[in-house]
Amino acid sequence: MSEETAFSTPDGDVQTGAPVAERQATPHLAALGERARDYARNARSENTRRAYEADWRQFAAWLRRQGLDSLPLDPQTVGLYLAACMEGGRERERVSVATLERRLAGICWHYRQRGEPLDTSDRHISTVLAGIRRRHGRPPVQKEAIFADELLAMLSVLDMDLRGIRDRAILAIGFAGGLRRSEIVGLDCGPDQSEDGAGWIEILDGGAVLQISGKTGWREVEIGRGSRPETCPVALLETWMRLGRISRGPLFRPIARKNGGVSPERLTDKHVARLVQKTALAAGIRGDLTEGERRLAFAGHSLRAGLASSAQIEEAHVQKHLGHASPEMTRRYQRKRDRFRVNLTKAAGL
Repeated sequence: MSEETAFSTPDGDVQTGAPVAERQATPHLAALGERARDYARNARSENTRRAYEADWRQFAAWLRRQGLDSLPLDPQTVGLYLAACMEGGRERERVSVATLERRLAGICWHYRQRGEPLDTSDRHISTVLAGIRRRHGRPPVQKEAIFADELLAMLSVLDMDLRGIRDRAILAIGFAGGLRRSEIVGLDCGPDQSEDGAGWIEILDGGAVLQISGKTGWREVEIGRGSRPETCPVALLETWMRLGRISRGPLFRPIARKNGGVSPERLTDKHVARLVQKTALAAGIRGDLTEGERRLAFAGHSLRAGLASSAQIEEAHVQKHLGHASPEMTRRYQRKRDRFRVNLTKAAGL
């Protein structure tokens, strides 16, 4: 019997193939094919897959407008697309360099799924991208960090109903754990309780231990108990689990507006971003900005940046807690730090 082969559909889903007679005669291979598709989908996070799919749709639409095909693969065509993305006009704004690089990553990913890897070092792509970076590159725009006193103000504006108790736990756990918004909503009550979980919690006497599957792999996050129950992340989490009757499966879930019942589904990560924005505005944080500017200034990453900026401990501990691969990445999150603690000017004798 010949070996089963793997290929991809134009939308990027990996499928398995074999001669028709073999596929009909071997249902086990069909089951393996379905499992292979599931594993292939899990190779990237849900957010990344959605972004890559949107990137491919935009590229494919541009190809259609130009009367071009996606195959055969042509690096020169990709270079032309990158240049077209930087053309501003009445109907569209010029994209940022970071967005353009993400779009290129999405295009590369889809071509790899088709078995046609795209060589981004090809001069038609690399030189165009280098020129775009040189002309249009800007420092990354960072979200405002939320500090501990500001977090307390945000907690105070939430109601004391079940929804408010859940949202308090989300903000406190997100801040104390230095978690990404996808990591917050990806938590389960225990291991192996859901297929789409990205980690789980274990509550101990001294605090909570989180097992997180993040961008750099699995990491363990320890969240100690606070000094007051009304602001302690672990106590707030225990209250939500008790009142929401959450003991298995997704930790954070939607609440029905009509009857106030807790859904068995998982809360989406967009809720975290909206929650941070809403409570930051209600608490009057950064009142020197306009309301529109404040909405853009805060997001889910504000909690993560707030912990990195507030924790007065060695940088290596912050790096490990956040799951960063390098100290340089951790420093990007630290909005308040002694930038000149290491002074090379004085060290050189000036």
